Amino acid sequence: MSYPLIAFYAFAAVAVCSALAVVSVRNPVHAVLFLILTFFSSACLWLLAQAEFLGIALVLVYVGAVMVLFLFVVMMLDIKFAPLREGFARYLPVGIVVGIVMALEMIVLIGLARFEQPLSGADPALAAGMSNTEWLGKAMFTDYLYPFEIAAVVLTVAIVGAIAITLRRQVNPKAQDPARQVQVRREDRVRIIKMKAETQESRQ
Repeated sequence: MSYPLIAFYAFAAVAVCSALAVVSVRNPVHAVLFLILTFFSSACLWLLAQAEFLGIALVLVYVGAVMVLFLFVVMMLDIKFAPLREGFARYLPVGIVVGIVMALEMIVLIGLARFEQPLSGADPALAAGMSNTEWLGKAMFTDYLYPFEIAAVVLTVAIVGAIAITLRRQVNPKAQDPARQVQVRREDRVRIIKMKAETQESRQ
């Protein structure tokens, strides 16, 4: 068994185990950390397949978007930030484990440079005399332009739906209406009441 194949099985096992941990752990912070590990392991698999652009895009886009996902969950659940900061020590061991596994995966990828082997089958990028990123960009914006645009529309609709779900309307909002303020009249604000004067003798 070759070294790249061993690395593939190792990365695939880590990705599957971390994905199962995402849906099995009860702590949402631990789930986010395992989700980061899942994305990172998947990016390593793309790098093994010599798809550098997809691997880097997976790390930059999805791992970066995990923080936005975490903030979205915090807004939905209305979690208090003070107890979350106090429980940092509880999340530290899981974060250290995830960081160590990611570092080991990077070391394995660096070591693969000595065992590089050509992929089975013809590589279309090499056949076209282009890099993987250049070939992927040309194919995406020529042959697969319409699916790419449809995916962009679907993501835009998803963003609008997420904003609509999280929009909370206040029952009694304290807001000012400048249009009504400039139209105010004295009669609407001040009421003058005429009363007869009373002396101390009349009260007695």
